[in-house]
Amino acid sequence: MTGDKARSSTVDRLDVGIRADGYRLPDAARIGAVRLQVSDLARSLVYYTTVPGLRVLSQTGSMAVLGPQGSPVPLVELHERRGIRPVPRRGLLGLFHFAILLPDRESLARFVTHLAEVGANAGSADHAVSEALYLSDPDGLGIEVYADRPRSQWRAIDREIAMTTVPLDLRNLVRAAAGQPWTGMPAGTVIGHVHFHVGAIREAEAFYHSALGFDKMAWTYPGALFLSAGGYHHHVGTNIWAAGSPAATPDDARLLEWELVLPSAADVDAAAASAAASGYGVQEDGADRLLTDPWGITVRIVRLTHHEEGHE
Repeated sequence: MTGDKARSSTVDRLDVGIRADGYRLPDAARIGAVRLQVSDLARSLVYYTTVPGLRVLSQTGSMAVLGPQGSPVPLVELHERRGIRPVPRRGLLGLFHFAILLPDRESLARFVTHLAEVGANAGSADHAVSEALYLSDPDGLGIEVYADRPRSQWRAIDREIAMTTVPLDLRNLVRAAAGQPWTGMPAGTVIGHVHFHVGAIREAEAFYHSALGFDKMAWTYPGALFLSAGGYHHHVGTNIWAAGSPAATPDDARLLEWELVLPSAADVDAAAASAAASGYGVQEDGADRLLTDPWGITVRIVRLTHHEEGHE
């Protein structure tokens, strides 16, 4: 946005974004674990433990749970299904990437050095609110690893969070490592956001904003809509950059589901009730509630558990 009427400001959770007309997610909402379908569990475990530097928390048959070093909180579940197709270059409707948020810039700097040491290919970008690296796993599933800039440095223009995609100053970033080695994903690492290829922004807004209750945070970024709770830059990204592609199927490497973590059982029920009132089907799985968007992307709404407290 430009012009005399545009108002630029630092981001304050009280005056940024567009709230849904009805139900609104609590400020403490955040992203939990992501569950991925992969073609070869052994190969994927080598990748996820070597390149991102996650550790195996548990493994049973064709499934493994991974998390940061020194933390019991799961971030990624890998579910093997032999013979599935890798993600095509153009992408499928479904997962664009899941994003691993590191606790500080120093950790991201060490990760850059680590990628060079292991010979991993990665893209990079400066998004103004964050600095990010981009990877693809052996099945072509997208991964972002990033660190946020302090919220005091974020900017909003007429309530819209200002995000960019410009080249990342990798030399400047690497200096923040201060010569310290990468020792794997540190404690305090979380899933910061999920980003999806969708068929239409209007339908994505109806599901994630009007029904599920995320605030709209950035809505003029070309071909994309970014949403969050609590004034974060985005917990969910949606884009139409793969419009015309089919949706991921059970025969594809794909996101099986992602967790939306809410503070209480009452919050879980309220979010599910809002979605049901908007005409979306809600499935009960014990205390959890499952919803599926128009492109087959399933969100599991869960209550914050005791071992996850302090996870943020």
